[in-house]
Amino acid sequence: MERLSAVVLAAGQGTRMNSDLAKVLHPLRQRPMLAYVLDSLAELGAAETVVIVGHQAERVRAVCAPYGVATALQAERLGTGHAVQQAEPMLRGREGMVAVLCGDVPLLRAQTVRDLVGRTRDSGCAATVLTAIASDPAGYGRILRDGAGHVVGIVEHKDATPQQRAVREYNTGTYCFRNELLWPYLARIDRRNAQGEYYLTDVIGLLVADGRTVEGAVCADEREVQGINTLDDLRRAERDLEVMSRG
Repeated sequence: MERLSAVVLAAGQGTRMNSDLAKVLHPLRQRPMLAYVLDSLAELGAAETVVIVGHQAERVRAVCAPYGVATALQAERLGTGHAVQQAEPMLRGREGMVAVLCGDVPLLRAQTVRDLVGRTRDSGCAATVLTAIASDPAGYGRILRDGAGHVVGIVEHKDATPQQRAVREYNTGTYCFRNELLWPYLARIDRRNAQGEYYLTDVIGLLVADGRTVEGAVCADEREVQGINTLDDLRRAERDLEVMSRG
């Protein structure tokens, strides 16, 4: 496999968990959910991993320490694009690919990420978005494709038209980028949106606008890509992990 670097987004507090504990530190089968993400990257043999820390940074770093991964502090939480930018000093100029994963998606399998990287490598595209299909993807960004099946945009639910909201394919927040393209395109995004944040999804739009190809890879098992935002989500993940472990 081509050289792989990784960025893991793990800076948030997770206010909907109704706990002061950083979201990625909440236990899943008595282990912090972040540990499952780092396990997958270790299985993949990622050459370099940078975990973006913020809320309770020292406690999150303590989970990272046994894995020998680097951390970068996102002192202000200004969006997903801003979070990834914190890793630029460590990863810019490297060869190969950069996978971007969320620290609150603990059931994502190493093989799924391996397939995502392979899709980017083999197709020669600029980036690949990991997607999933749901009967009701309310709240998620919808994947827009052209006639050839390439991704041409990601539209957030609140900004989507009724026709776009009918799209069942959604963005999981997991990506693979060509390293040499990610950083210059990240430098071009801005905060001119309702949230006043830098969105990583804007990089996809800029790549497409420049005529570069972006692919979408559908995750076969939607359970893998479910983020954890509430305690109910955490309990669901525990049930899913039990079933997936038996399978």
